[in-house]
Amino acid sequence: MIKTLLVKIFRVFLLISCKLITGIQARWLSEPNNRLRIFYANHTSHLDGLVLWSCFPKHLRSTIHPVAAKDYWAKTKFKRFIAKDVFNSVLINRKPTQQDNPITALEEMLQHKQSLILFPEGTRGNGEHIADFKGGLFYLAKHFPDVELVPVYLNNLNRVLPKGSKLLVPIICSATFGRPLPPLKEIETKDSFSRRAKQALEELAP
Repeated sequence: MIKTLLVKIFRVFLLISCKLITGIQARWLSEPNNRLRIFYANHTSHLDGLVLWSCFPKHLRSTIHPVAAKDYWAKTKFKRFIAKDVFNSVLINRKPTQQDNPITALEEMLQHKQSLILFPEGTRGNGEHIADFKGGLFYLAKHFPDVELVPVYLNNLNRVLPKGSKLLVPIICSATFGRPLPPLKEIETKDSFSRRAKQALEELAP
């Protein structure tokens, strides 16, 4: 009971704080709905998942799960509480092993009709360009062909919390949700698909 109350308090506090600090403005080219989707975005800040999650209508948030790095968000009990309990994140190991394959957890979420927020670059960039994608998005697109892939371009998040900094700088940010990517073609290679998915994301940049 107490934990449930704490989750609600932290969720409201962080969502309000997020909107006050970033003034996040969401622009939807494909309207939010109940379809099973993977929202994939550029990654420039530890705030990316929170900010993107805050853009969704309240009734959808319980079915959309940010994918986050276990080595960062499981470092302390407090960080794990914020990631797992408050924002329903899926924590994955960025250095997969046979015993801990990150794709397995993502597959389970999709099999249970839960949408994901994914950062296919795999690590944070500097906000100036989008790095080449890792193979996870291709794998999921191949094994879950009915899942819609929606690119989301996050702008200015790298300036709110620069890499290596712990100081938040209030700056207006935006999230542009693109139209779903055309499905993976039967003979399409990983490299071809990744280039196409990356280009769709780059085209949403201001």
